[in-house]
This record gives sequence, structure tokens and C-alpha cells, in this order.
Amino acid sequence: MSDFSSLGLSDWLIQQCKQMGINKPTPVQQSCVPAILEGRDCMGCAKTGSGKTAAFVLPVLQKLSEDPYGIFCLVLTPTRELAYQIAEQFRVLGKPLGLRDCIVVGGMDMVAQALELSKKPHVVVATPGRLADHIRSSNTFSMNKIRFLILDEADRLLEQGCTDFTKDLEVILGAVPAQRQTLLFSATLTDTLQELKTIAMNRPFFWESKSEVRTVEELDQRYILTPEKVKDAYLVHLIQKFQDDHEDWSIMIFTSTCKNCQILNMMLREFKFPSVALHSMMKQKQRFANLAKFKSSVFKILIATDVASRGLDIPTVQVVINHNTPGLPKTYIHRVGRTARAGRNGVAITLVTQYDIHLVHAIEEQIQTKLKEFSVKESEVLNILTQVNVTRRECEIKLESTDFDEKKEINKRKQLILEGKDPDLEAKRKAELEKIRKDKKLFKAKIQKKQDMLKKKKHQQKNEIKVLQIKRKKKTVKANN
Repeated sequence: MSDFSSLGLSDWLIQQCKQMGINKPTPVQQSCVPAILEGRDCMGCAKTGSGKTAAFVLPVLQKLSEDPYGIFCLVLTPTRELAYQIAEQFRVLGKPLGLRDCIVVGGMDMVAQALELSKKPHVVVATPGRLADHIRSSNTFSMNKIRFLILDEADRLLEQGCTDFTKDLEVILGAVPAQRQTLLFSATLTDTLQELKTIAMNRPFFWESKSEVRTVEELDQRYILTPEKVKDAYLVHLIQKFQDDHEDWSIMIFTSTCKNCQILNMMLREFKFPSVALHSMMKQKQRFANLAKFKSSVFKILIATDVASRGLDIPTVQVVINHNTPGLPKTYIHRVGRTARAGRNGVAITLVTQYDIHLVHAIEEQIQTKLKEFSVKESEVLNILTQVNVTRRECEIKLESTDFDEKKEINKRKQLILEGKDPDLEAKRKAELEKIRKDKKLFKAKIQKKQDMLKKKKHQQKNEIKVLQIKRKKKTVKANN
């Protein structure tokens, strides 16, 4: 199949694709679009940047054009930024239909969202937590007639971890009809998704990219081995090098925590680098404003947590720098997938400390590619080391004066309240569990101490017996003489 018409799409949709500069379907679109149009459930697994969003947007719009009623399609996604991006794609491709969409995510006014939902939009794009809150608290809208349920970044939605969507998904699945088409898309195939292959009911169609390599060929993947204390100096040096050689390049820097993200942003600004931050501790408007500034190249550097690692389509990113080595190979795949998109070239550099070697080996095994060392003049890094460390410490002190940690605690309390939990009770429960853990640890230590003492006593007794045996032998020898 070489064009969209051979997939069974209508002329108006093909025209919309051309207007967006999409002339040929990608492999995931070639395989999944016809199956979805046939009415089958679908699970698509392909590299990041391979056109997965259009693979479900196009057939849904075609079916909607045949029967435009009420809430027709529900799309669930793990992050707010991704929700807005998916909605935008529906809006642009569905413009000839007069498509009405509704975005339901946290950080926005719930009353305004409830009002939009009551107007029966064609497409609802939501994060599970906020949509579940609406279903629990409102009866102004119904989802019992939707035709499509789509889980984008399905592995992230279904896995159990630091952000567990299980309870929210149970609420949502209880509100949608059993007779529907279910579509799951992801860049990484996990054990959970493998299990779902056997559960899917509606003549399920499964497609996975045949390539053994989980990252695209156009991506140059490198590492720098650095001591933990020198990591920030390497980061500043790398940015300076890329800015000097390619001043028009855009750079994404990934780090592990919101606090570190904020500190790095403050630090780079002290060095006069044009940077913005993106993390979950920021207000919703600020997050979208910073992302928009980066997308439009007003700022050339974006420092982000993994909230920006999935699905965001920023075609002009030339470099991704991992300030920390990701703990999971699939996190690495999603991060570096922000560059080398749509056939373009890109560079990904991971700063690896002495404690991260095993993580790199796990990444290499997963992506079926060896990371190459990125050459850096160590003397140039050492020249700026003191300045970087002093600047970072100053930024840490500034951040501490803004009650950043206190705001984090407030946000945690808000989240618990939204989940219907009492923050004080949860804190008490957490303290009790910690006490139980400590008591267990002390008990184990006491047992171990007793066992060590017994071993020591046994060892002493053995030695005493040996000494006695030697003395007896000597007495026997003397007596015989």
C-alpha cells in the first residue's frame, strides 16, 4: 500500500492529510487503519514518532462522518500535554466535519469541563484521574453509547507504579459500553499488553513493528562516563558546544525529579542559556506556555521530567540529553524518541555515572544497539567545574527560599483529597508503616547479633577442645617416654 486511498479512507480525509503535509501512510497506519475500519479491536506497537496518533484518528473520523452523534470516541492518555496534542490532531483532521472535542485533564476548572461534557462533544480526550472524578461526581453526561475507546501510551496507563491508574480505569470502564471498539497504541510492548492480546474480544488485530531495534536508525546514540559530582559541568559544556556549533538547534534535557528540573533551569539561565522548564509541579498554564515557547523556538532549551518523554511531537529537536540514566529501558526509548522524528537525524547523549553501568547494559539489550562514547575534552570541563558547582549551590539556596518542597507537599495533599483520601490519616498510616519497618529491621538485627554470638561461642568451644586434645596428646607422649 503506497497511498491513503488504498487504505479505504474517504477523499476528504486524504485531502486533509495532504494539507498537513502527510502524503504517504507509515507502516503502522498501513497496517492498523484497514483493520479499524473493518470494526476490529486493534493493538498497535511501533517506535515513537512513527505516526501512531494518525493511525487511530483517521479511521475514527471516517466512522464519525458516517454517523455523527453524541460522545462518539473517548481517548485516554497519561499526560495533560499529550491530551492537548491528540485533541489538536483530531481538530485539524476533522475540521470539515465541524468536529467538537473536549479536553478533560487535571489543573483546569471542573465546572467548565462538566459544562463542555454536557454538550455532547464528538471526541473526549482525557487523563484517567480527572475523567473518573467527573464520572463519580456528575450525572450531566453519559458515555454509554461511545463507539471507540482508545488508550494511547497504553503501557503507561495499564502498568502499576508511582502513578497507578487502575482504580480510575475501573470507574471509566464501568461507564462505557461493552459493545465498542477498543484500540491500544504504544511505543513499548510490555507484559501487561501481551496479556491483553488474549483478553481482547472483538476480532482483535495485533501489529508490532518488525524492526528489532527499538529506536530509529537516524538517531545517533552516545554516552559520556562521568563522576556524579562532575555531571553538571559536562551538561553545561555540552550545551555550550552545541550552541557554538549550531545556534539554531533545539535541545531537550531530561532529569529525574521536579526539583532537579527547576534547579537545572535556574542554573542554565545563570549561564545565559535560553531555557524553560516543564514538570508536574508547575501550574497548568505555565506548563503549556513553556512548551509553546519551546515548540516555536522562542527558547532553544527545554529541561523536563518524564512528563515530557511520551508522545509529544516537537519535530525540530536535534539533541536529547539524559542528565540521569533512566532506570527503565522503555523510559530511555521514550525520552530519546523526542528527537530523530519523521526521518530527521538526531543525537541522544546520556550522562552515565559509575553507578549506572548496569542500567546502560539493560538499555543496550532492549534497543539491540550499543551506545557509542561521545568525545569530550576533559580539560575544558574541569575549567568550568568550580563555577558550575558554585552556581548550582546558589540556585539550590534560592529554590529553598521559595518553599518549593512545601508546595510539593501541598500538591500531594491535594492529590490525596481528589482520590477521596484523608491526607492526615494517610500520613499517620505511612508513619505507622515506617515504624513497623524499623521495628522489623531492629528485630532482624537483634536475631543476627544473637546468631553471630552463638557462632562465636561455638568457634571458641571448638578451639578450646582442640587445645585440650593437643595437651592430652603431649601428656600421653611424655608418659610413654
